[in-house]
Amino acid sequence: MIKVMWYLVSGIIILGIITAIIGLFDNRKRRLSAGDEPEATGRAVVPAECCGQHEVCERDSLLAAAGKNIEYYEDEELDAYRGTAPDGYNEKEIEEFRDTLYTLRETEVAGWLHSLQLRGINLPEQLKDEALLIMEERRNVL
Repeated sequence: MIKVMWYLVSGIIILGIITAIIGLFDNRKRRLSAGDEPEATGRAVVPAECCGQHEVCERDSLLAAAGKNIEYYEDEELDAYRGTAPDGYNEKEIEEFRDTLYTLRETEVAGWLHSLQLRGINLPEQLKDEALLIMEERRNVL
């Protein structure tokens, strides 16, 4: 009787290990077939800023809209700051950027940042954390 129990327990443990190994390979295969490139370690590459909700990440990604035309967010006056270094703004100039940032809907922030990039306008250093926080909060809500 004890031998039979031992065989059953051993069989269940071995079956569990085999199932876990198959599950790992299946997950890896699914991630690779979804378009991720493998790293040298054999793992799939997922961007560090990705929240795991890929549809949201792609829509909000600054790189996803790389081929799009420049879109203005009623911020044409910011074109005057083209080429200014992120730490080269005074308080009045930073306030202009802040006013635009906080009049945008949360869904527009990523597009606005991309628009600034395309136009050669650097976001003031003091506002980078604020803008990224707005985007991160939005991702966490979804």
